[in-house]
Amino acid sequence: MEKTTAKRDAGRMISESRAALDEIVRQGAQRMLQEALEAILGPQEAAGLSATNIVRLKESWKEEYESWAKRDLSDRRYVYWWADGIYFNVRLDTERLCLLILMGALEDGTKEPVAVWDGHRESKASWLEVLRDLKARGLSESPQLAVGDGALGFWAALEEERSKTREQRCWVHKTANVLDKLPRSVQPYAKKLIHEMYLSPKKEKALAAYRRFLSEFEAKYPIATDCLRKDEDVLFTFYDFPAEHWMHIRTTNPVESAFATVRHRTRQTKGCGSRRATLMMVFKLAQQAERHWRKLEQLSVARSCDSRRRFYRRGHGKSGLNGDQRDMLRSTPYTIFDNISKLISGFLPN
Repeated sequence: MEKTTAKRDAGRMISESRAALDEIVRQGAQRMLQEALEAILGPQEAAGLSATNIVRLKESWKEEYESWAKRDLSDRRYVYWWADGIYFNVRLDTERLCLLILMGALEDGTKEPVAVWDGHRESKASWLEVLRDLKARGLSESPQLAVGDGALGFWAALEEERSKTREQRCWVHKTANVLDKLPRSVQPYAKKLIHEMYLSPKKEKALAAYRRFLSEFEAKYPIATDCLRKDEDVLFTFYDFPAEHWMHIRTTNPVESAFATVRHRTRQTKGCGSRRATLMMVFKLAQQAERHWRKLEQLSVARSCDSRRRFYRRGHGKSGLNGDQRDMLRSTPYTIFDNISKLISGFLPN
């Protein structure tokens, strides 16, 4: 009798323990979910959301993404593209997710996401899928310029599908790659020369800095100079476009900075449980970030690209200015001329 009672008590204790453990797990999952929501939406916005609401929300995000990914693009004309591959950890998948991101600038200067694609690394095959899908949805006109780093399979795919689009390698990635092949003792001086290449007021001075870098470092550090030389044809393309846009199109910073908040949010949530969930969350975060993307400083990007104009006022002419002063005026956007006119008024003729 005592043994039976002991077994019954032990069974009851085990059942109660399991129930308590299940409750702890359930509460822990809800707490983790709540923490994830707070990381994405903020404490105030996430306060009224429950797990059930989130399931419904995910379904609506899925429908919204699928509709966006199939939207008609026949009325779109992009002047610039920025391409990047962004990697994310997925908790329930051994392979990291690589999202292929394509951002574009429209004729009016507005930036918007063109494609958010679940790809296989940054291979040519994956990028071909993206570009062919865009063409199938009506995007017939190619952008004038595409910007990206040198490691992308994007360039091989672009050459095959959009051969008329000119290429621009990211100077931030190129600078890091070149400096990595130099000893630390010479990196500050090398970095200064590299900055002269893409921050010069005109292409001729940039090329002079480029040749100087090669002459000074080639004998001792041929690996570094080879890294720079191999992309010579696509490093200075941005100089052929309006000066207002140089800060936007010489690096992939527009897409890198735009998705920095996406990376931050996914780190806060420790990664999503599936590839699909990660794709949905990145898409929604990108939509929110799009509201704050900086517009190109030109009312009509297309008109500015088709006909480059001078950025100093006609009334002042060129007389009385030396070469450096004329270069500065040419490379200064007219939209900000008034902000610096006082600083250079002493150089302008009466």
